[in-house]
Amino acid sequence: MFSGIIEHVGEVQSVSLRDKAMDMRIATHFTDLTEGESIATNGVCLTVTHFTPEGVVDFHLSGETLARTSLGVLTAGARVNLERAVSLHTRLSGHIVQGHVDGVGVLTHKEAAGDSHHLRIFMPAALRRYVIEKGSITINGISLTVNEIYEAIQHDGQQGFEIGLMIIPHTWTHTDLSTLKNGARVNLEVDMMAKYIETLLRHSPEEALLYKGSQP
Repeated sequence: MFSGIIEHVGEVQSVSLRDKAMDMRIATHFTDLTEGESIATNGVCLTVTHFTPEGVVDFHLSGETLARTSLGVLTAGARVNLERAVSLHTRLSGHIVQGHVDGVGVLTHKEAAGDSHHLRIFMPAALRRYVIEKGSITINGISLTVNEIYEAIQHDGQQGFEIGLMIIPHTWTHTDLSTLKNGARVNLEVDMMAKYIETLLRHSPEEALLYKGSQP
């Protein structure tokens, strides 16, 4: 489990495709790793398969990971957001993040707003029911607050919606957001509590009737 608070921005050193999977080596700056631990990499929970004392880490990405996230487009030199798993004594400064990507979005707009930056992210329509104004969203592993929601947006023929985000200077300089250009693909993870509530409503005998009755 993670919190969406980025610890380091690492650099991809190499990628190697093989058998519909990928091996990736990243300079993480973590020097006290253990084999088998989890590191959220641009919001994707990856397992450390090998590491050096200097913090250069090898990860293996399955075909499933490549199909469901944006990691497959990374090349040597790319910057990635990194967070190690939280412990029970860690302050939860962001929100509960699993590192299980729900979809891939697209950065559609970026502009300065004083000393902050305003971003708009296109999201698939299937995720709309999990997103609320002032709620939490994870973008490339970063815990962010949804400021605005723009309904009924189409992007490259796909139906969806956009969210507006205000990025403070610290987040801008301590994550990969400043390096992204319009059109960049980003990993999305919605608040898992919303998904649990939906499942409870669907499978509770009494509440299921109310849930079905509310559907169009």
